[in-house]
Formats: sequence, structure tokens, C-alpha cells
Amino acid sequence: MEYTQLGRSGLSVSRLCLGTMNFGPETTEPDSFTIMDRAHEHGVNFFDTANVYGRKAGEGVTEQIIGRWFATGGGRREKTVIATKVYGGMGDWPNENLLSALNIRRAADESLRRLKTDYLDLYQMHHVDRATPWDEIWEAFSVLRQQGKVLYFGSSNFAGWHLAQAQEAARARHFLGLVSEQSIYNLLNRWVELEVLPAAKHYGVGVIPWSPLNGGLLGGVLRKQREGGGSRSNSDRAKDGVAKHQAALEGYEKLCADLGEDPANVGLAWLLHQEGVTAPIIGPRTTEQLDGSLRAVELKLDAEVLGKLDELFPAPGPNGSKPAPEAYAW
Repeated sequence: MEYTQLGRSGLSVSRLCLGTMNFGPETTEPDSFTIMDRAHEHGVNFFDTANVYGRKAGEGVTEQIIGRWFATGGGRREKTVIATKVYGGMGDWPNENLLSALNIRRAADESLRRLKTDYLDLYQMHHVDRATPWDEIWEAFSVLRQQGKVLYFGSSNFAGWHLAQAQEAARARHFLGLVSEQSIYNLLNRWVELEVLPAAKHYGVGVIPWSPLNGGLLGGVLRKQREGGGSRSNSDRAKDGVAKHQAALEGYEKLCADLGEDPANVGLAWLLHQEGVTAPIIGPRTTEQLDGSLRAVELKLDAEVLGKLDELFPAPGPNGSKPAPEAYAW
């Protein structure tokens, strides 16, 4: 495994981040334990979760599974950089969602309880809260840090100007601010290249791509459909995605076949070649899927292959090969 620093912080994280959204709804607790143990065997030390994961409103099922795994000992907690999130609704009563100081305080304590730990390595805002002023958010976060409950803070699904707002407000308070931004980013969805990636680079914010294979479309979906693959490749969402991107996906899977590489690994490797990307989030449902994804870290794509991928999946904007605003203006 390779490691890098998370944004401008001194925190070392693996180049792949273990996503845990499937733990509970798709993957049993014993299998989840096995996947997390296997991740450590591979040197993956960066795990991502959220208080709302688990598909049982308000219960934090996924955090509870991770907490019970931490509680089995063996240095599991100490070896893990654990990232969770706040924002989503954990109940129907007022102040059980969003980013008020009250919800931040309560949600952090509840995540700590479920995760059976006394501190969070990375606490991320799951979305933008336009109703809460930044002074209130940063004050609430600074209290958590002073209490030793959180070490670093991050964001998710922010636009470039939201990153600027957050960082300038933090700067005014002489606070470290954000060290990471978790955005949807993959070959089929490159919008963050226009504004988010440049803003993240300017402010020293590491980018953590979620949905790196666009819901499986970049994981060899055409081949899996031909072979009668799993339910995910035959879902209505997958069929709609294939219909929309048929030609590009055909070219992509042919290119991967010519390289002798699995499409999923090429999609992940492409992200690892993009400046500013810290660690794509992988969400394996089995240990076999986890084992296979490790190939992406050692897979090096040369300029010719990267150029072909740009042709198949162009950067956004009429002049997408250029940075914004040239990408969409003269």
C-alpha cells in the first residue's frame, strides 16, 4: 500500500479509503469484520462512514458495526483513521439534522458512542447547510477539537465557492479549517475539475472521490451484462447508464481488455493519477472485491492511455482540456 498526507495536514492515509456504506444493509456483520481485518492486512488504514449509514433511520447501524469491531481489540482502533459525517437526519425532532451547534454537539457524541471510541480522526460535513452561519459551525467544531473529540475536519459535496467560504471563515478564526473534501468524481462525472479541484488545491484540501466507478458503470458493466452478472449490473439504473454512455463504455472496456486490466482497477487508477486526489473510496461487499481493488494502487497509466481515456470521457465544458473559466468561456 502507498500512503499520502490528507490535504495539507500531517495525517498519513492509504491511497485507497475503505467505504463502509454496505456494512449492515448489504454485508453481514461477520463479513464486515472480515473485510475490515483484510483491509488492515493490505495496509488500508483509512475508513469512511457516516452517522446515517445503515438504512435504519436514526440507528447508525454501520457505525455500530465498526464500533463493535473496534471493541474486539488487537489495535484495530489505533491502526485506523476513522472518518464519519454529520448533517443527515437522525430523527424527526427539530435539531436532529443539519449543522447547528446543537446538532453538531449531539451528533458527535452519538457517533463516538456508536463507534466505541473517544475521538474521531476526521469529522466531515455531509452536505452544505445554507441556513447556519460559518461562525457557528466553526465555533462548534473548535469546541470539539478543544475537548479532544475530533482531530481534523472535512466537507462533502461542497462546491468550490463553499470551500472558499469555509476556509476564509476558518482563517478569520485562526483555525486550521478543512483538510479534505469528499466529492463524486469519476471518468463519467468530472464536474469537480472545473471549480472544486482548483479550490481544493489552493486551500490545501485533499480530495476523496466517492462513487469512483459511477455506481458500477466503470467496473465492466457491459461484460457483466453479457455474462449474466450480478443484480447491480442489471438494475434499472445500470441499464439507463449504459443506454446513455454505450459508445464510451464499449471503448473503455475494449481499452481495458487491450491493457489486460480489469475496468474497475483502471477507473480507480485514473483517479489516483489526478492531481489533488488523496484516496478514492472503495465499497467492497466481499473480501474478493477488496482484494481485487488493490491492483489499482500499483497500476501506472502512461500518457497515451490517459489521453485515450480523455477522448472517451472528455472533461466538462466546450474547452474541457483547459482550466476554468477557459473551459467554458473564451
